[in-house]
Amino acid sequence: MVNNKIDLLTTSQTIDESATPLNLRRWFKNFMYMPWQTQQCFNADVQAQISTAVARAEQSHAGEIQVIIEGHLPLDIALRGSTAMRAQQLFAEYGVWDTAYNSGVLLYINLCERAVEIVADRGIDCFVDDAHWNTICANMTALLRQKQYATGVICGIEQVGQVLEQYYDQQIKDFGNELSNSAILL
Repeated sequence: MVNNKIDLLTTSQTIDESATPLNLRRWFKNFMYMPWQTQQCFNADVQAQISTAVARAEQSHAGEIQVIIEGHLPLDIALRGSTAMRAQQLFAEYGVWDTAYNSGVLLYINLCERAVEIVADRGIDCFVDDAHWNTICANMTALLRQKQYATGVICGIEQVGQVLEQYYDQQIKDFGNELSNSAILL
């Protein structure tokens, strides 16, 4: 669910093949995933709703929320990795860690795996325990399983926004919108 104990990651994060067992079942499941399913669940209207929700959730604090929605894992990660590993990789690749106050939070949704991962930068991670992030993930996952995609993601965005508001109030200098409000669909 949550793996937010990250100080530094590189975008060329590799998989330790000797330590990770092969997962052929996961690989096949991700191989068979049809990309059009992601577009069907997150059409232009839903993507606009997500962008609006991120903008609204970021209004009252200097924290940053990045939403990445992926239909399926890349096959090398599906074979030897996990959604948590993929979320950490995307956290680094999309620069969620590179905000002025280390206040970036990645909300990663993988449709094929039916998984939600939250990766928080060190500026917020030191204040929020894993149980709280896991609760947000569980709430979102429950809605996604009921095929309430827009509601599930927007609910998660709002909850992450409430967490950020507790620790990054408007008293500190806001550097503007450091990360895109638009969901990234992979």
